[in-house]
Amino acid sequence: MISFLICLCLLIAGYFTYGKLVDSTFGPDDRETPAVTINDGVDYVVLPQWKLFLVQLLNIAGLGPIFGALQGALWGPIVFLWITLGTIFAGGVHDYFSGMLSERNNGYSIAEVTGKYLGNTMKSIMRVFSVVLLVMVGTVFAVGPAGLIVQLLSSKGVTGAFANTAVWLAIILAYYFIATFISIDKIIGKIYPVFGICLIIMAIGVVIGLPINGFHTPELWDHFYNMHPGSTPVWSFMFITVACGAISGFHSTQSPLMARCLKSERQGHFVFYGAMVAEGCIALVWAAAGVSIYETTGGLNTGLKEILAGGQSVAIYDVCVKTMGNIGVVLAMLGVVACPITSGDTAFRSARYTVADWIKMDQESFSNRLKLCVPLLGCGAFLGFGNSFGIFSYAVIWRYFSWTNQTLAMLVLWTGSMYLVREKRNYWVCAVPATFMSAVSATYFLMAPECLGLIPFFTNNTAVAYPLGIIIAAFFLYLFIRASKKYGTNQNAHLAHA
Repeated sequence: MISFLICLCLLIAGYFTYGKLVDSTFGPDDRETPAVTINDGVDYVVLPQWKLFLVQLLNIAGLGPIFGALQGALWGPIVFLWITLGTIFAGGVHDYFSGMLSERNNGYSIAEVTGKYLGNTMKSIMRVFSVVLLVMVGTVFAVGPAGLIVQLLSSKGVTGAFANTAVWLAIILAYYFIATFISIDKIIGKIYPVFGICLIIMAIGVVIGLPINGFHTPELWDHFYNMHPGSTPVWSFMFITVACGAISGFHSTQSPLMARCLKSERQGHFVFYGAMVAEGCIALVWAAAGVSIYETTGGLNTGLKEILAGGQSVAIYDVCVKTMGNIGVVLAMLGVVACPITSGDTAFRSARYTVADWIKMDQESFSNRLKLCVPLLGCGAFLGFGNSFGIFSYAVIWRYFSWTNQTLAMLVLWTGSMYLVREKRNYWVCAVPATFMSAVSATYFLMAPECLGLIPFFTNNTAVAYPLGIIIAAFFLYLFIRASKKYGTNQNAHLAHA
């Protein structure tokens, strides 16, 4: 368990060191925030810092750092490195800049912010991209909890309508509609901090329960190889699978919610970078549980693969019970049912923000909010019930979500890079992880079975995907450097003319 503890300490240290560097690079000041200048009583509402942190954590977490980390544990303890380094140098940077750039631009959605720094073409792409992602996220975070509720009730002998996934999915979607529609401080601001605390307590319970129940966490240096039973390549499948636990584009769609509620820019380090570090710690705990509890065969995580084959709800429930007993059942209900639901409703709320910013529709009136809530929740219901009745596969939705997720993160990091160019600050803070994520996203697209891997020639063809992915990332970096130089030249010409 030494390597796990080292990674945990690095995450915490990263918040106080690299996180502070990121904060100073951006340069927060004492200007009035949108929560103060706009304050419409619906979406722009001042909230205290501790509440901002817990709501942000809950908004970005959900099933992501739990299910993604358990899936990532199939590759073995090497997943610890990605969660730790990804959180510090990529995920924290991404979350911080997505939140602070939104705050600097009247709390606008990430699509509008991206368009300001990368151009109108990218704005149009991001509008569609982010809305599709948010609807998929909302669907994933409705179907998952509905399945877990049925799993919990079935284990207690409950049968009938309330042991039906479709029934619970309908209940969750009805709640989503209410939470998406009403003022942010009515439900989200009041009860979400409680569930955020439950998510943290659950992670603490799992990590304490591992040694107490005799589970041995393998060391990174003793298992520095691919332990995936399906021989799935580490690069870039692991980096896509463990999305929310290291870096996630979904977070950039959630950060504007709290960007509209900051009282001061100086809260950004704690709220945005801090929440990402907390999520990284939670993901690390669940990854440790995945590599510790289940048996290996021939150095491969066959036991974990078997439990995951029964569905993510079954795996999460099993970990809670084995580490915390009956208390784990209660925490599984609170932490892994309530928390994803609360991320799902804010996903649909963010989708409403994005479309409203897109078509410039004021959201103070009930009728305008209703016009957007109905079609967005309708799309989510179509996907969710499609999964319940076997039309769509939850696993397929999750894989598309994961790739879309990381591609969005890449675009947001490039946005942050261009902002820093304009502000004449150290743009490499964003440009380096942006280049890395460009390689990850491109490589995955070239060989994943739900992307170009549909074509037999590309399926898991690392000989083609690896070099092409690097070339594509290098090309993106070249475009960025060229754009930054062009911007500098134009600025100098403007000054000379003035």
